[in-house]
Amino acid sequence: MMENRVETETTSFQKPMIKPKRLKPGDRIAVVSLSWGGLGDRKLIHKYDIAKERLEKEFGLEVVVMPHALSGSKFVYDNPRLRAQDLMDAFQDPSISAIFSAIGGDDTIRILPYIDFNIIRENPKIFMGYSDTTVNHLMMYHAGLVSFYGPSVMCEFGEYVKMFDYTKRAVKRFLFKDTAYYEIPSSKYWSDDRVAWSETNQNIPKRLQQDVHGYEVLQGRGKIRGHLLGGCLDVFMMVNGTKIWPSLEQWKGAILFLETSEEKPLPDFVQRTLMNLAAQGILQVIRGILVGKPQDEAYYEEYKNAIREVVAKQEGLTDLPVFYNVNFGHAMPIGILPYGIMTELDCENKKIMLLENATEE
Repeated sequence: MMENRVETETTSFQKPMIKPKRLKPGDRIAVVSLSWGGLGDRKLIHKYDIAKERLEKEFGLEVVVMPHALSGSKFVYDNPRLRAQDLMDAFQDPSISAIFSAIGGDDTIRILPYIDFNIIRENPKIFMGYSDTTVNHLMMYHAGLVSFYGPSVMCEFGEYVKMFDYTKRAVKRFLFKDTAYYEIPSSKYWSDDRVAWSETNQNIPKRLQQDVHGYEVLQGRGKIRGHLLGGCLDVFMMVNGTKIWPSLEQWKGAILFLETSEEKPLPDFVQRTLMNLAAQGILQVIRGILVGKPQDEAYYEEYKNAIREVVAKQEGLTDLPVFYNVNFGHAMPIGILPYGIMTELDCENKKIMLLENATEE
């Protein structure tokens, strides 16, 4: 595939990115377990069955399970080399159009020594997941491939009763259609409902409630543009210092997107991690920040205070746009953000717009 080069502003120092081909009905997608292997555990395998049926019936895709993806949590934990091999084999298989992460976890970093970045670069295809999958996304970014911070197989595609409409629409838009000048909407509803993963609970839907916030602009004005780069804040320190952590040059002109995990880290953790990004010079060279809705809206106001403390008070970056309560990551429902894609933030109108296609036909 020829590289589809991204046109950027002079303020962005991003290198040209490779765009994968968009999906169409009948395409084959591979399932990989790159961190936690619970998708293959006996008590949870029903989540895979739900996801497989949904991907086939609602999205028209053929599901392919890589050899070790359903081997169970113990086997997957004990074999990081085989996890990496599944990923490399999926990229090299010309019959596979996309790769979906089974779920996150806390162990993806152990596959880094076994990744061949040339294989990724030479066989571009859609890759999607979130949480600990941030590590994999930074692998893709290191290789120069656009990837998609979005739903996982076990959680979103394996959702009981039905998939959230907001998430389903995002998948169909970002992976199957063009995204140039697409405005990413804020979800009008959200959920903090917990339904335990058990076959006996398969017919229990999650309750929804109205989102009274929408996008919040904590600071900034006018319109800015930059390429998307970020992930789960909890994971950053595992990747920092490795070869896949973006250089300061790669952060220049970026829109940093960040969110927190289901562990709901304390506001002090958020503040200290942002302090680390400031110490690296990252906050000083980016164009804006997108912050995901905290799961269950835990520490909703406290996180805002932590962000303001570092960005505005400590660093004096009072003009740096910060959008809050954006639908990506661990909150429900979640949408999709494509790495490396030029995006516009409109502070006055609280709009997030992609300026180019994330895939090619």
